[in-house]
Amino acid sequence: MMDKKKQQSVSKSDGGEFSDLDYQSGFGNSFSSEAIDGALPLGQNSPLVCPYGLYAEQISGTSFTSPRYSNQRSWLYRIKPSVTHEPFKPLVPDHGKLVSEFNKSNTSTTPTQLRWKPVDIPQSPTDFIDGLYTVCGAGSSFLRHGFAIHMYTANKSMDNCAFCNADGDFLVVPQKGRLWITTECGRLQVSPGEIVVLPQGFRFSVCLPDGPSRGYVVEVFGSHFQLPDLGPIGANGLAAPRDFLVPTAWFEEGSRPGFTIVQKFGGELFTARQDFSPFNVVAWHGNYTPYKYDLSKFCPYNTVLVDHSDPSINTVLTAPTDKPGVALLDFVIFPPRWLVAEHTFRPPYYHRNCMSEFMGLISGGYEAKADGFLPGGASLHSCMTPHGPDTKTFEATVAHGNEAGPHKITDTMAFMFESCLIPRICPWALESPFIDHDYYQCWIGLKSHFTRLDIQNGHKETVDGDN
Repeated sequence: MMDKKKQQSVSKSDGGEFSDLDYQSGFGNSFSSEAIDGALPLGQNSPLVCPYGLYAEQISGTSFTSPRYSNQRSWLYRIKPSVTHEPFKPLVPDHGKLVSEFNKSNTSTTPTQLRWKPVDIPQSPTDFIDGLYTVCGAGSSFLRHGFAIHMYTANKSMDNCAFCNADGDFLVVPQKGRLWITTECGRLQVSPGEIVVLPQGFRFSVCLPDGPSRGYVVEVFGSHFQLPDLGPIGANGLAAPRDFLVPTAWFEEGSRPGFTIVQKFGGELFTARQDFSPFNVVAWHGNYTPYKYDLSKFCPYNTVLVDHSDPSINTVLTAPTDKPGVALLDFVIFPPRWLVAEHTFRPPYYHRNCMSEFMGLISGGYEAKADGFLPGGASLHSCMTPHGPDTKTFEATVAHGNEAGPHKITDTMAFMFESCLIPRICPWALESPFIDHDYYQCWIGLKSHFTRLDIQNGHKETVDGDN
């Protein structure tokens, strides 16, 4: 499917223009795009001489011998190959707050429920790379299994440099401020309420047209995101493949002395200099590409009679493990939707989960937390840690009684990163001035409502010790 979606024109004030962006639509398709007609070779991937004297370069997202249905790779036709750079050197000064191998030496663990208030955006000049920091994660990028959850705060665009993540795929969730992202496959505008996936190995640069910006990033090691199976839902629903948008070819040419590639490798940052822009790809084809998705296009499902559906019903993307039905990382959203269940406690139920749940809030409020969970904030409920609606939410819901009619949740967008792995938490996250030390208080007010019916005497008797 090669439909093109045109985005509203925007102008870029800090270099170049993001206007009239065209996208290709589809998920996992074999795409092709050329910025100059005839730049794609015909009939083969690597001819002796490519059109316009371009270099052919393949980027592989899976091993050569991965099954065809899961094999991911793209061919890029570029003015100069990406190998043309000086040797990599460790970034000085060291970034210090990125982790890709989680163990006792650099992180700790706790079963306590954790919540963070929105982090302030720094006053000093900070770009996307400088403002990116790890909150928690599990596993190892070296062993190709695991995940890391990061957050970012930034106030300036990346200048004469590009970022490359050799450790895994980034899924970026902007909460404040648009991101203008240039990649080797083309350009994307990503606004709050949208997400973007930047696969392992792609070089990209982030500009901030709105200035101060904040958001969330999840990274997966050794797996790629895919659409969840729909099972008995059928052929349609949740995130539709046609609503995922892939950039079209766009390139820069000419000399760029001192251009810096910043590569994340094993959680450490390295830099290499070159004299040209890495965004010099004139044409490309393949199925390994960056892509974005507008969360407002999600088609949610919900119960129409009784009880509360499990949150997995709202999975947008999943990074699977080898065990069927068990996710390395699920990306789940809680969008505007109708609640219609009868004689049912409609907010999320109280829960202890074998999975670990990290939640963020893009906008509005969250139905299970009347207070304290703010846009730009986050919470972590690890494996088997109890969690659920706060006292105010419980009491207000019960007070409505069984006569509560249909109700639409509006003006909200919350999300969850859920993993089968138990996360370890970075010290700067536990010591953050934005951690909510009183989070536990939101449940302390829950009192016992237990009564037993004395059938013989026909009256209710409150149990001794009731609060």
